[in-house]
Amino acid sequence: MRYQICVSGAASGETVKTSHKLAYDLGVAIAKAGKTLTTGATVGLPWYAAQGMFSVKDRKGVSVGFSPASSFRDHVASYKLPTVEFDYINFTGMAYVGRDVHLVRSSDAIITVGGRMGSLHELSTALESRKVCGVLLGSGGLADYTPTLLENIEAPGAKDVIYDTDPFRLVDKVIAALDEKYDDFEHDGTDDAIAHRRSGNG
Repeated sequence: MRYQICVSGAASGETVKTSHKLAYDLGVAIAKAGKTLTTGATVGLPWYAAQGMFSVKDRKGVSVGFSPASSFRDHVASYKLPTVEFDYINFTGMAYVGRDVHLVRSSDAIITVGGRMGSLHELSTALESRKVCGVLLGSGGLADYTPTLLENIEAPGAKDVIYDTDPFRLVDKVIAALDEKYDDFEHDGTDDAIAHRRSGNG
């Protein structure tokens, strides 16, 4: 399955300076795995992840941005957000807070790299939505505080959060968790697959 994996991280601040290569490598890893990268169509660490996705030649992965803006003009002129590194932009018109929820709910998994309050909002939404959650330790900000946070604040699925310090290993672990989650689900969208399941053979 071409899972939709969200990379969530700070748009600005110290972790962008220190962890941009880690975010870039997350995008590379998702591209090489042939999965869909979802981000907030924003600058900072998510943008580096999108750049990583686009750097892979003959990539099978796709980059989808969820913009807080209501149109391309609003995205560029008002929010001053990038466009080049996305195969498709969903102009949600929901501002940042609403965009965050739509982004996470539209993704199969979320990976936190660095991160500030917006990333915390996305992580908490992902946990409440029972999404597969990965955290890139060593990337600073929210990511490095997440283990302590979840040890002290009860959250659904906290014990299932996946941690690693290597972007490529983390993406592999997240995909493995998704494979396990969807192990009983076979459907590629074709009429044959639908008929196969309806017949009780799948």
